[in-house]
Amino acid sequence: MTSASKKMVIALSVILAFGAIYYVFLKPVDKAADPAASDAQQAEELSSVYLSGLKTLEGETVEMDENKLIFLNVWATWCGPCNMEMPGIQKLYDKYKTHEKVAFYIISDENAETVNPFIERKGYKLPFYQYAGAYPPSLNGNAIPRTYIIHKGKILAQEIGASQWDRPEITDLIDRHLADI
Repeated sequence: MTSASKKMVIALSVILAFGAIYYVFLKPVDKAADPAASDAQQAEELSSVYLSGLKTLEGETVEMDENKLIFLNVWATWCGPCNMEMPGIQKLYDKYKTHEKVAFYIISDENAETVNPFIERKGYKLPFYQYAGAYPPSLNGNAIPRTYIIHKGKILAQEIGASQWDRPEITDLIDRHLADI
């Protein structure tokens, strides 16, 4: 094989590789091709922000209240960033805990034997829950902490990683949406 034909084979291989990468990873999905599938997908996305099968640390099954503005935080006792943001979540919860239109769900996949001593040691008075199922696509992620503020099936705010949840922008966002409820 000559030098020119080797270069041609390499160039064609590179073009084919880029084409394959584009097709597999980067090609936009045409959602308008099937309107019925699009409507079904939109309905799923609307309902998928609510988790079913949550359990209290006492083992009682709880359903998320879809009629409230929801603050949902996914965390773990061993997670440093989760521990950093928990005091701000406690302050936000203290501000809204008596509000009848707000619900907090602080969720871990750890068992009560792990979570309860942590809560007691830190003195948190938050509504902690266990969830062991697969998260819906709109809430799925492999990082913690991850937090969502949800209202009427829509995610109003989300944060992956630690955040300061008692800051004025968050309370303004919550108050603005509570005025609509």
